[in-house]
Amino acid sequence: MNFLLVRVDNRLIHGQILEAWVPYVQASCLVVADDGVAGDFFRESVIRMAVPRDIDVYVHSVDEIPRIYSYQENTGRKTILLFSRIRDARKAFEGGFHFERLNIGNVYNDAGGVQCARSINLNDQDIQNLLELTQQGVQVDLRCVPKDKPVDLFGILKKTKHGVPVTVQKGRSVVS
Repeated sequence: MNFLLVRVDNRLIHGQILEAWVPYVQASCLVVADDGVAGDFFRESVIRMAVPRDIDVYVHSVDEIPRIYSYQENTGRKTILLFSRIRDARKAFEGGFHFERLNIGNVYNDAGGVQCARSINLNDQDIQNLLELTQQGVQVDLRCVPKDKPVDLFGILKKTKHGVPVTVQKGRSVVS
């Protein structure tokens, strides 16, 4: 599959995905990587019903992603991969599904954290997972829809002095 977008969005498949991202990348396939949905027939059925028939939907546990797929571009069907949590994207990456870019579209935390955008609130664990991914070469893109201007995660972290020591060197983060 041609993975054109790897995204974290705690809502998984919803209007922004179907109305903005699918046309933007011209996707014909959606892959959901979520342990809760993969083990729940009802939730999986609801997700499938929300997607137009001309778009294929596959639902897997997070552990299955590196076993079933390899990250590829320009080969096969245009595909969007959706995780509901940043830690799941990191788990798939560390399991062998190595992607180059990660879009963060909607992350909500009850306990507060760093408000990076209207719909992106990162807690300490989220920030640490993103820093680990960037240290391995992953580019992080914070934006809800394609027309939005990407938010500079590291600029925000430096301004908030959130307790995560970060220095930025030529576009990549380094934990100090």
